[in-house]
Amino acid sequence: MLVYLNGEFVPQAEARISVDDRGFLFADGVYEVVRVYDGRPFLMDAHLRRMRQGLHALRIDDPGVDGLAAIAERLLDENRLRSGDATIYIQITRGAAPRAHVFPPAGTPPTVYVAAKPFQPHPPEYHRDGVAALTVPDTRWSRCDIKSVSLLANVLAKQAAKEAGAFEALFVRDGIVLEGSHSNVFAVYDGALVTYPACNYILNGITRQKVFDLAGQLGIPVVEAPIPLDRLFTASEVFLSGTTTEIMPVTRVDGREIGDGRPGPVTQRLQRAYRESI
Repeated sequence: MLVYLNGEFVPQAEARISVDDRGFLFADGVYEVVRVYDGRPFLMDAHLRRMRQGLHALRIDDPGVDGLAAIAERLLDENRLRSGDATIYIQITRGAAPRAHVFPPAGTPPTVYVAAKPFQPHPPEYHRDGVAALTVPDTRWSRCDIKSVSLLANVLAKQAAKEAGAFEALFVRDGIVLEGSHSNVFAVYDGALVTYPACNYILNGITRQKVFDLAGQLGIPVVEAPIPLDRLFTASEVFLSGTTTEIMPVTRVDGREIGDGRPGPVTQRLQRAYRESI
């Protein structure tokens, strides 16, 4: 498997980063995951646009984001990933320098890593029958709009979901449902979508944005508004959105049934439209 690291295409087993890399020491960097369908990266431009925004927010110099799409395409060719499902992982950190909380000296080159690997989609029954979720307190920092590699709270939340036999953990802050550990969350009320507003408390997911576009095409109203946890249980439908999650129905939250316990018609319409857009 070939990967890209700091200007070179190298076998993954030979890729090396410095122990002084700030991504390793401080989680000082950003990342993106791009879904690939039959060799075609999906929504690559939107992912790279968000990466530029994250670099700007963290004041990391742009090391050449414009060239990452071409690098990803070469990796898909080199790793024979032009058929089936795959993902592209891109990570940029502030680079390697002696450990200090302040930024390294000006001119320190960022570390750039890109990998393209096969992806095993979720079982079809997850999308057909729906999945379970549980809620957890939101203990993350207040810049969740940056797709930072600092994901410890997300890791702990996802592990809690796994141990509870659930697919996803939903973060709750001050009684409000915000998003999942690696997804955005939508609820359906009277045929309209409701999801937490894009702000510093959630990641404005690329698939979330795609759902907005598809809903507009289908004539489904979308409202950005807080969803109190107790109101979540009165929704007729709940679903998740994400790059690897796609559009995933949620039929149970904290052991309680959502709607009639089956994926609803609004979710199913969006699922069909999403697949047709790929």
